Amino acid sequence: MSDINNGKPRSQSIPSDWERELVDKVVLGSIAESRRTRRWGIFFKSLTFLYLFVLLALWWNDDLGKGVSTATEYTALVEVNGVIAPDTKASADKVVTGLRNAFEDEKTKGIILRMNTPGGSPVQSRYIYEEITRLRKENPKIKVYAVIVDICASGGYYIAAAADEIYADKGSLVGSIGVLMNGFGFVDVMQGLGIERRLMTAGENKGIMDPFSPVGDPDKAHIQRLLDQLHVQFINSVREGRGERLKVTEYPEIFSGLFWSGEEALKMGLVDDFGSSSYVAREIIGAEEIVDFTLEEDVWDRFAERLGAGAAETLARITGFTNNLQLR
Repeated sequence: MSDINNGKPRSQSIPSDWERELVDKVVLGSIAESRRTRRWGIFFKSLTFLYLFVLLALWWNDDLGKGVSTATEYTALVEVNGVIAPDTKASADKVVTGLRNAFEDEKTKGIILRMNTPGGSPVQSRYIYEEITRLRKENPKIKVYAVIVDICASGGYYIAAAADEIYADKGSLVGSIGVLMNGFGFVDVMQGLGIERRLMTAGENKGIMDPFSPVGDPDKAHIQRLLDQLHVQFINSVREGRGERLKVTEYPEIFSGLFWSGEEALKMGLVDDFGSSSYVAREIIGAEEIVDFTLEEDVWDRFAERLGAGAAETLARITGFTNNLQLR
């Protein structure tokens, strides 16, 4: 009888042992690789979720317990930190919102406005000054104390002048009651390079302060009148806030734009005493516990800041005219 299976020799239809082993190895290797891929996939997914969880914990950790206290009364804190401008942490919207929340809280015994700023926008500074004045009149029982950390200059001092009292460290920098407008001129450079400036305007003074055109005497006179006017507004607000505590007769340079150490500022009447935030809360206000009412950035801003995504800030801002007039 012939060894035939369906017309084929049995030796051709049944794989030999080494063929089966090879197939088994290939199949088992494929299964093992698939399992390793899944394990690594699970590992990286878990790592990603852990990373996101840590980020969320960092975002929310600062807010846990913020504004919450078991004390019957406490000192409210609002920070003015950095340059005072519409798109910063020290913008009028953020500072004013924090102040309103602090005044409206029934447990607030007193408010500390902690200052650490070189100044900034005169408009933003005035907004905050006027709101502090209004809130103080509506809530005479709650006093506002400005506490200067490293620096409180120009627009920062504009704001501090609205407080009931100002405290500083001996080494703090205080003052700079003045206004400036700065820029650069490239007229000589363009002439040296043989570049022709083609500026067309509708309005004879529309090109004033153009960096590529000469500044005429009428332009200088107009800008100086503007700066002087803003300076007078600044001085009047400081006089109104500080009153007779300012020793202008003894120190006529108070409004010259100079700044001084906290030790000298005390002699001039620019500050009332030395002290930190904890000192003022404990010894002056009489409520040692401090609750921070500083308005935080929104989620997107905090996300961009935590990741160091400078590009996000660029995308978030709408380009346009920037007023470089500053109280500094």
